[in-house]
Amino acid sequence: MAGFADYDRYDGMALAALVKRGDVSPAELLDEAIARTEAINPKINAVVLKHYDEARAQIARGLPDGPFRGVPFLLKDLHLLLDGTVTTYGSALFEGNRADHNSTLTERYLTAGLVIFGKTNSPEFGLAGTTEPRLYGPTRNPWDLTRSPGGSSGGAAAAVAAGILPFANASDGGGSIRIPAAACGLFGMKPTRGRTPMGPDRGEGWSGMSISHVVSRSVRDSAALLDATAGEAPGDPYAAPAQTRPFLQEVGAKPGRLRIAFTTRRSDGSACHPDVVKAVEDTARLCESLGHHVEEASPTLDREEISRHQGTIVGANTALTLRQRAAALGREVTQNDVEHITWLIAQAARMRDSTDYADATLFIHRLGRQMAAFHEDYDIFLAPTLGIPPMPLGTLDMMTEDVGNYMRVSYEYMPGTAIANMTGQPSMSMPLDWNAAGLPIGTMFTGRYGDEATLFRLAAQLEEARPWAERRPAR
Repeated sequence: MAGFADYDRYDGMALAALVKRGDVSPAELLDEAIARTEAINPKINAVVLKHYDEARAQIARGLPDGPFRGVPFLLKDLHLLLDGTVTTYGSALFEGNRADHNSTLTERYLTAGLVIFGKTNSPEFGLAGTTEPRLYGPTRNPWDLTRSPGGSSGGAAAAVAAGILPFANASDGGGSIRIPAAACGLFGMKPTRGRTPMGPDRGEGWSGMSISHVVSRSVRDSAALLDATAGEAPGDPYAAPAQTRPFLQEVGAKPGRLRIAFTTRRSDGSACHPDVVKAVEDTARLCESLGHHVEEASPTLDREEISRHQGTIVGANTALTLRQRAAALGREVTQNDVEHITWLIAQAARMRDSTDYADATLFIHRLGRQMAAFHEDYDIFLAPTLGIPPMPLGTLDMMTEDVGNYMRVSYEYMPGTAIANMTGQPSMSMPLDWNAAGLPIGTMFTGRYGDEATLFRLAAQLEEARPWAERRPAR
């Protein structure tokens, strides 16, 4: 099937079905993904590390008979390791950092039959809601090349939105799956804490706030790939509640009449951009038209407290990363080794003590109980994914000296995604609206702890009611 012109009209499950029937080979799919990368990537800068030879060798060795056998795949250049390849974490400090083993989740992707042909751009250490690292330069949003694709999985989202592949690995420690999904018009599910493994090098990320999955064009791909990768590994410190059946079986299952609370405001009560307000209100009406009970309600949250404790946890982990890298390099890490915001985050962490970290972990546990009480009355909490439409590139520059403005804009842009990271709840962004400028506006649905099933049922219902798969950015 040379010149597979309609390649990007298939989701991952459909491509795998073509391979299984013998209509196309894994090598042909890889060639198409590589051709698209070479044609499209110079415009968007999404794929920053290319593993074409390794991917061809993977096929030559023989692929497992997994559910996605032969489907091309990209890892995010952050934490997930692929044996023999470089992972830089978006930082010049880790240039040439070659892995000598696979991460547990990477092993599960390989077992599923995915063909890994590269890694996508990430901001330094995944610390920003945009993807503009000093090391590789900015990734551009395929819907508007002057705008950010979001972050920190912005490279992954841009690659999928541009048609290079149907889904790509992403991770979410403060919204980093949902933010780029919203900015790039994709589906992004952040699973429950502990649903996918982080070993063998870590038991958790950012005190359990971070987890990996994918951004995808279809709901069913996200569900099927979570089935293929979910579950604890030996030695993991904890696991998500067991699912009652495969998540793929939830796609198309009737969700019943759900109780949905919604808000169009940020956690401090301030108003979001009018395009965002319109999208959430439109989504609420759509849910109501599908038979769900919808009412305006939201939990009472303290923005300053959330920000302070999140900063303590992220800062401690960032400072540890620099300390560990200094030990590996045999020298001190200096301000010139990392971006300005990264350095300030690490320096601020050194001004705190261990009791601050303990206090932060106690806070996120209290927040989890608060949200659990809220969900006794509501199955779903609907809110803006982003507070404003996709931003112009350069708005959140991690080399800026104006830290106050950086923090202010970050909150205006990302007002509430981090809450589900702190509580561990599953949360998804859905591409149900575009504004008058043709930019996608995502809406966020958060479910009870451990209840991805309800989210997948609702997502599939909304996908059927308002399909987005045929919407494509201009090339």
